[in-house]
Amino acid sequence: MVSNEIAERIAGEIAISENPGSVMKKWRELFGISQVDLSKEIKISTSTISDYESSRRLSPGVGVIRRFVNALMKMDDERGGTVIQNLSKFSAEQKNDKPIYVVHDFVAPLSGTDLLRIVEGKAVAGHTYLDNIKIFGYTKVDSLRVILDMMPSEYPKLFGSTTERVFIFENVSTGRSPMIVIRVAPIKPKLVLIQGIVNVDKLAIKIAQIEKIPILTTKLSTEELETRLGKI
Repeated sequence: MVSNEIAERIAGEIAISENPGSVMKKWRELFGISQVDLSKEIKISTSTISDYESSRRLSPGVGVIRRFVNALMKMDDERGGTVIQNLSKFSAEQKNDKPIYVVHDFVAPLSGTDLLRIVEGKAVAGHTYLDNIKIFGYTKVDSLRVILDMMPSEYPKLFGSTTERVFIFENVSTGRSPMIVIRVAPIKPKLVLIQGIVNVDKLAIKIAQIEKIPILTTKLSTEELETRLGKI
């Protein structure tokens, strides 16, 4: 079953990560489960979960990882299975010949305000920072494949030659998943552009406010975005 494959993938990512606590936090928040509810399910104190996620406690053992993953699966199923269904649907439709990300550098830097105008976008978070942001390129990211197929240690590859860039996320339903990835990543983009959605998840906006990373949305197609940004 695809759900079993996802469970194995989560467990494997935690087990081999150099920072397993941050991986646990990423998946817990992606599933929309609080530390309190998780602690009740796996019978570990909330403070212990917090210690794992903040790296104040040594890496969790195999038993804790198993209970953690099983709790995510069980609690999502009790809530209607929305997260697993979305991840499973994506896994079934995944194309191996499509890259996870594409990096493009601009000939000249672009302000956040200019980008907003070029993509005919809407700033849903951090609009006050746009004038002071300079971006030197973009990285187009398949958000679900980054979560499912890319190890945290590989995230620096998304930035190419500079971190002064905008991340353009595809395969986004609410905006939660890409912002959770950014939250736990060691380095961050200067700006996030989400294509194809109107209503952005409240948690995604909260993360953007904490990280001081503006979120823009646009209704332009992927092809039109590439055409317009490719001319810069």
